[in-house]
Amino acid sequence: MAGTPNIFKNLTSDLPSGLVVFLVALPLCLGISLASGAPLLAGVVAGVVGGLVVSMLSGSQLSVSGPAAGLTVIVLNGITKLGSFEVFLLSVAIAGVLQLLLGFFKAGIIGHYFPSSVIKGMLAAIGLILILKQIPHFLGADKDFFGEMAFWQNDGENTFSEVGYAFRHIEVGALIIGFVSLLVILFWDNVLLKRVAALKFFPSALVAVLLAIGINYLLGVYYPAWLVGTSHLVQLPEMNSLDKLSGQLRFPDFTALGNPDVYILAITIAIIASLETLLSVEAVDRMDPLKRVTPTNRELKAQGVGNFISGMLGGLPMTAVIVRSSANINAGGKTKLSAFFHGLLLLVSVLFLSSFLNQIPLSALAAVLLVVGYKLTKPYLYVNQYKLGWDQFIHFIVTVLDILFTDLLVGISIGLAIGVFFILK
Repeated sequence: MAGTPNIFKNLTSDLPSGLVVFLVALPLCLGISLASGAPLLAGVVAGVVGGLVVSMLSGSQLSVSGPAAGLTVIVLNGITKLGSFEVFLLSVAIAGVLQLLLGFFKAGIIGHYFPSSVIKGMLAAIGLILILKQIPHFLGADKDFFGEMAFWQNDGENTFSEVGYAFRHIEVGALIIGFVSLLVILFWDNVLLKRVAALKFFPSALVAVLLAIGINYLLGVYYPAWLVGTSHLVQLPEMNSLDKLSGQLRFPDFTALGNPDVYILAITIAIIASLETLLSVEAVDRMDPLKRVTPTNRELKAQGVGNFISGMLGGLPMTAVIVRSSANINAGGKTKLSAFFHGLLLLVSVLFLSSFLNQIPLSALAAVLLVVGYKLTKPYLYVNQYKLGWDQFIHFIVTVLDILFTDLLVGISIGLAIGVFFILK
């Protein structure tokens, strides 16, 4: 692909950014599994496959694939309707085959017709949602899972009422850790890196996370009442060996091949996962400093292979995901090696590092995502859209509000419908 750098020439950028993406992706994988009613390991499997397999097959240099919050309702309802997780896995594997066929039939061309204002509105909305959804985790009063993106939550709260609840139930230890982590990230990225170039090998997110673990340890020793408890820490299943990991994997139930509901769900997953992927890679291409263009048909094929393997190994369905991808770009990722490295770290973490990673406070990771969210929805973005004229601004702001008050897929659908209206007007 023209303009694509040799991946090994950018190790000093890609390895640190891969580490940052890993720190962001790990709790998202676990949270999405929990919300989907699936085994915790299922989200990690999807993240590993997305990192190790999809990244290498994809033509995108910066997108990162993994389980998507936008599919949680489909997954939860699918498992319930089919009666078992193993039958659901069969649908995921078949969905992968269907995506592969969509790629061969060049359905990826759809991605080139998404209006610019919809893409920008989607990015801005995701930024706002990230900020609002991370505030409860930042304050240590989170009730909902880490990685939730929908306005209405499974616990009966919505995005705004959850924030209100969090401010009424602040955990002092989590707030201290979150605040210190946020200050470290901002100071590291905006001051220290400009003065000491060698520090670019140490991502600010890693520094913040290590410091957060240390602070929580000291709180436990000197101020036990402020100690951040297990429910507000990363909760990775402890495997500690390849044999134990393989024993925990779930596999498709092929006896359900005659069940028509399996195919209906597979078609649903294939279509929605493909649309979300096309939207994501289009958005990532716009954020790419080098302005590289992702071959969308190749992306559908890569996602198809990834979903087939994920389904066969007990994983959730995956898409290219904006949150992980934007974290990758913001951390300085240059090539697909960063996504591959994040997948490798996910695998290693499950096998060998679960005890250590389970000490990470979620408030520290929330600080990382607060910064990612702000960079997606900076005020100048709204000003620039306003300067383009009312047609562009209304289209943009309606997309933002629709996504904020519903979810990604519903909001995008409304945004696209409005785009068609303006074209035909």
